[in-house]
Amino acid sequence: MRRILAILLENEAGSLSRIVGLFSQRAFNIESLTVAPTEDDTLSRITIVTKGNDKILEQIVKQVNKLIDVIKITDLTERSHVERELLLIKVLAMNEKSRSEVMRITDIFRGSVIDIGKQVYTIQLTGNADKINAFITTLANETEIIESVRSGCVGIARGEKALRIKQ
Repeated sequence: MRRILAILLENEAGSLSRIVGLFSQRAFNIESLTVAPTEDDTLSRITIVTKGNDKILEQIVKQVNKLIDVIKITDLTERSHVERELLLIKVLAMNEKSRSEVMRITDIFRGSVIDIGKQVYTIQLTGNADKINAFITTLANETEIIESVRSGCVGIARGEKALRIKQ
C-alpha cells in the first residue's frame, strides 16, 4: 500500500540521515523524499512516499516518532489531503511541427514552457504522480525527451488539521 508520511523535525545536521536509516534498517524502500525548511527556520518538513506492509510501516512510524529531532509525524494517506510533484523536462523541438505539438500537449496538461533554445524546450508541470506520468508518456510519443527531473511528492492535509507546533 502506498503511504505518504509528513514529518516535522528540528532543522539539525544528521536528522534526515537518522530517519532514512530507520527505513534502510527495515529494508523499506523510499519512493520519494522531499525536505525543506518551514516558515520557521529552526524546523524542517520531510515528505516520504513509500509502499509496503502496514505492520512494518507502523513500527517505522513509532521509531521515527521516538527520534529526538522529530516533533511530529503524520500519515497523510489516512486523511483527506492534497499532493503535488514538480516536473522539469527538456524535449527536442527541432521544427515548427514538433514545437507546436509540444506546446499543444503542454497547454492540455496546464504546464508552461520556461526556457526555449534553438532546438530544446524546457517545460514545467505540477500535479499528482498520475498526471506527471501521463504527460511524460504523451510527450515521449511525440518527441524525444532529453532530460527530466521530478521533485517527489509533497503533501498537506485538507482543512484545519496542520502539522505544526501548537502555539
